[in-house]
Amino acid sequence: MTGKLEGKVAFVTGASSGIGEATAIALAAEGAKVAIAARRSDRLDSLAERIATNGGQALPLVTDVTDETQVNNAVEKAIAQLGGLDIVVNNAGIAVLGNIDTGNPSEWRRSFEVNVFGVLYVTRATVPFLKQQQSGHIVNISSVAGRTARAGVGVYNATKWGVNAFSEALRQEVHKDNIRVTIIEPGLVDTEINDLISDPIAKQRSEERRKAITPLQSEDIAAAILYAVTQPPRVNVNEILIRPTGQDI
Repeated sequence: MTGKLEGKVAFVTGASSGIGEATAIALAAEGAKVAIAARRSDRLDSLAERIATNGGQALPLVTDVTDETQVNNAVEKAIAQLGGLDIVVNNAGIAVLGNIDTGNPSEWRRSFEVNVFGVLYVTRATVPFLKQQQSGHIVNISSVAGRTARAGVGVYNATKWGVNAFSEALRQEVHKDNIRVTIIEPGLVDTEINDLISDPIAKQRSEERRKAITPLQSEDIAAAILYAVTQPPRVNVNEILIRPTGQDI
């Protein structure tokens, strides 16, 4: 049976683990050729092999989304080697948590570089091609933190609110070119992002929160992405907010 995405090409950032990895697998299972971009080459190679073993095709592209030149080169390679581009999933992201008065400004900058500028660079590199072919779908991974502010999450809130605002502005710019834009806003997800929190108090709070409820799995978010990108061309699912059943805010 032909997959729902047969003949399509997808570009997924942050694909070496978590949501990005699960999304690449889900898209490939539906027939899409997938360019998988991230910094860890060993993880990308392993993922590409797994996808190939299951009959799919994946192109590993070692890419730091904070480097505009690397992003441009990766997108060019994806289009040239996979024969086009139809779906862009801006998934790469980090969580910087902690109070503002004790925060590390260098971590703040890194957060904006990955979570905001990474999305901007990938979008800037892909939109011209999508406009030229008069079709495409851009999926930006935001967060519940992009719509609900909480003490100790201010920097992460700021980056994800930025992603939400940018995504809506982008939708208004490109809808006339038959390009769809979707924001996915997950609540608590069981991924490696928690391991990167450097503030010990914020990390402890996050771990306690994870123990208090059953978090979402990366595959749950991948399923939401797959739902959005497999709708008929006339349907633009603009926003999907998805929380664990046990999460309050």
